[in-house]
Amino acid sequence: FPADRTTEIGQLISSYLGREKNLEDHSIHLLFSANRWEHVPMMKEKLQQGITVVVDRYAFSGVAFTSAKGNFGLDWCKQPDVGLPKPDLILFLQLNPEAAAERGNFGQERYETSSFQEKVLQCFYCLMEDKTLNWKTVDASKSIEDLHREIKSIAKETMQEVQNKPLGELWK
Repeated sequence: FPADRTTEIGQLISSYLGREKNLEDHSIHLLFSANRWEHVPMMKEKLQQGITVVVDRYAFSGVAFTSAKGNFGLDWCKQPDVGLPKPDLILFLQLNPEAAAERGNFGQERYETSSFQEKVLQCFYCLMEDKTLNWKTVDASKSIEDLHREIKSIAKETMQEVQNKPLGELWK
């Protein structure tokens, strides 16, 4: 699941992304984090039931986007998400900014400019240097079928590897 835009916090985020509302940069970063924390009880419950949880974006996206603004350090950006459930796998679907811009609806939401996306990409590369996390980069320019096959294979392999591992906490 991506940011949940149905909660009160999510609705505020949605109006910000849709350029209906302006929010101060610290505030929007903390709102995205709060939106993630809203889901922690449900995520933990699902994981305890043996259900695999797939999250679209998660904390890494928030850190990359906020730090790309230039007036925020990675450490400050990480702090609100310290202690979130640590993912067993982080898939980074890599697509060059030009190809991404050609896809449908690009530019409709805040942050969807090629120059800003390039800064975000550099911030993701910094985050990938953290060897305590299991980052895997996948070429997103492949066909949907090939991409699906590769992701499914990586996910299955990871699920087998972590089957009996306890849930960790992010950045702790």
